[in-house]
Amino acid sequence: MSIKNIKAMTMVRKDRFLPKWVEYYGSQLGRENLYVFFDGEDQPVPECCRGVNTLLVPKMQGNVVSTERQRSRFISEKAREVMEAGADMVIATDADEFLVVDPALNMGLAEFLSKLPDHPCHSGLGVDVLQHLPTEGPVDFSRPFLEQRSRGWLYSRYSKPSVITRPLTWGGGCHRVKGQNFHIAKDLYLFHFGGVDLEHLREISADADRVKNGWTRHQLKRSRAIDKISRVKARPWDSLVGPVRTMQTLCRPIFALNKPTTFGIRFVATIPERFRKII
Repeated sequence: MSIKNIKAMTMVRKDRFLPKWVEYYGSQLGRENLYVFFDGEDQPVPECCRGVNTLLVPKMQGNVVSTERQRSRFISEKAREVMEAGADMVIATDADEFLVVDPALNMGLAEFLSKLPDHPCHSGLGVDVLQHLPTEGPVDFSRPFLEQRSRGWLYSRYSKPSVITRPLTWGGGCHRVKGQNFHIAKDLYLFHFGGVDLEHLREISADADRVKNGWTRHQLKRSRAIDKISRVKARPWDSLVGPVRTMQTLCRPIFALNKPTTFGIRFVATIPERFRKII
């Protein structure tokens, strides 16, 4: 089997997760296949982006909802460009999101994606990794996150169609693909680390640039999620992910038929030891 030509893209502004994003996707796909777009020409390109395709663009104006839509349209257009130039697949994620193949398969991301059926887009099962306040302290960004965090909320919001196989248009935040269904691949997970550390959330909530763009409410929602999920009992991963994947595949909210849902039920799983060293 030949490995497909796969690119990965993200767009950032003063993002602390970027070094981990580059390190992870660079190890899986090669740095030459990564594209990092900087929202605002006032940002220096960090050293971690050596060997990566980078571009500084004028800062996108508006509130958080407006800028997320602008970013998604921008990424969609860039994905179209690289696919017209020969790419077979494009991955688009935020810098705090990581597509991970179950280590039990002993298979890299590129090999796994190359074997998927020919759907227009593919999703991993969303895993929102949140700090467990009763037992977990501040996270150390220099160490793997999953060494320090043991629980994941199997959250439909992050079962995002992150992989496309043809030029398509993502909706705001890349949470859906316009005019297309989603396909949650078995053994593929999208780990989201936006709420991995309560102290980090407090720091970015105080950032004047983010406050101006309306991010305060968004960060408060993440902080409340940490508190709520800290009080939910975690269940065994291997007995939970299959039923939750099936539920998200079959169940849709009335207002968004191309998005998965669990109708507000909070499924929290203990992340297995085999994932600990990955991110």
